[in-house]
Amino acid sequence: MYAFLVTLLIIDCVLLAVAVLLQAGQGGGLASLGGATSDMVLGGRQTVTLLTTSSKWLGGAFLVLALAVSLVAVNRSGGDSEVAKQLQTVPQAPKPLPLKTTPTPGTTSTPTTSTPAPTGKSAPKGIK
Repeated sequence: MYAFLVTLLIIDCVLLAVAVLLQAGQGGGLASLGGATSDMVLGGRQTVTLLTTSSKWLGGAFLVLALAVSLVAVNRSGGDSEVAKQLQTVPQAPKPLPLKTTPTPGTTSTPTTSTPAPTGKSAPKGIK
């Protein structure tokens, strides 16, 4: 079903491109805005040709086929992807750290070597 819809969509794309490219342009573009008559600015009355009708129908078919392919592709995938499965799993919360720890016997919580604060002549001014 999916391959059939994609094939129809590709054929529709090619036919739509051909129908749009074969249409005669209206001409003028933005250059026609400077002093042209209202018929020329608004496009005038134009006969509906086979190409304009076919481009409208092929454009509508493109929209319908693109929607159908997207719906079939969701059902075709067989559920969630690996990324979606990983996102759905709830990670376990890490164990909280204790607020206060007591040192184990035989260890000290302060460093063993410390340097004394400078005093006397080497101390900064104001500290004795």
